[in-house]
Amino acid sequence: MGTHTELGTALRAWRGRIRPADVGLPAGGNRRVPGLRREELAVLSGISVDYLVQLEQGRAANPSPQVLGAFAQTLRLNAVDRELLYRLAGSAVPPSGAVPREVPPGVQRMIDRMSDTPLAVFTAAWDIVQSNHLWGELFGSPAELGAGPNNLIWGHFAAPPPPGVSRIERDAAHADAFERMMVSDLRRAADRYPDDRAVVELIEGLREADPRFAELWNRYETVPFGRSRKTVVHPQLGAIVLDCDILTIERADLHIVLNWAAPDTGAAEKLALLRERVTTAAR
Repeated sequence: MGTHTELGTALRAWRGRIRPADVGLPAGGNRRVPGLRREELAVLSGISVDYLVQLEQGRAANPSPQVLGAFAQTLRLNAVDRELLYRLAGSAVPPSGAVPREVPPGVQRMIDRMSDTPLAVFTAAWDIVQSNHLWGELFGSPAELGAGPNNLIWGHFAAPPPPGVSRIERDAAHADAFERMMVSDLRRAADRYPDDRAVVELIEGLREADPRFAELWNRYETVPFGRSRKTVVHPQLGAIVLDCDILTIERADLHIVLNWAAPDTGAAEKLALLRERVTTAAR
């Protein structure tokens, strides 16, 4: 199956899942199949029905960026599907505005069920948008940390934690891997959201503030996410050795950071104490 035939198949599938009411059309009428009719998608996208038929049947190629943008808007494509649309059409994906910060309801339900794990949600540029109570007990709440460290990368390279808040220590190998991973991912965010001024200013500030960041930024590395290990030095409980995993929610372009302690260790016992604090405070 050729690329443009795949584009046609995708357009038909996306058209079929949009309800007329979603785009302001009346839901009544004699509809043989659910979703938008070809005529409706064509009108809403500003193209002829014949051209849409040619695209869906694989007889037309290389729709313009304007047409693809209209398809993406009319078909309510999320960031992942939008990227797929442009790729199937053989076109470069254009910038998509600001870094998303919204936590979808399904993701929120998953987060709520993980209350026994120190967890925080970050944007693609690593601004914290949400954390649970156990994360706050372990690292400090966003209100305690102030504006700068609410960006994880800024907090690591340019803003040590304020007095009375946990600090993070890593051995040389884990520190190198973590820094390379974070800088690489921030570059991916900058590529996806080149018009987001906050991302541009974050990168400019980091390059000026920290030579290590500037060095890594100039490497243009592509480093995948991997598990990392760190020691959290808590102001009351002392050193807590934790493993860290990062889940990426592609549809929302968010990162969920989870911290784990090995079972039957002093770190696990200290996390249990923090859980008791959270439970007691909630009573």
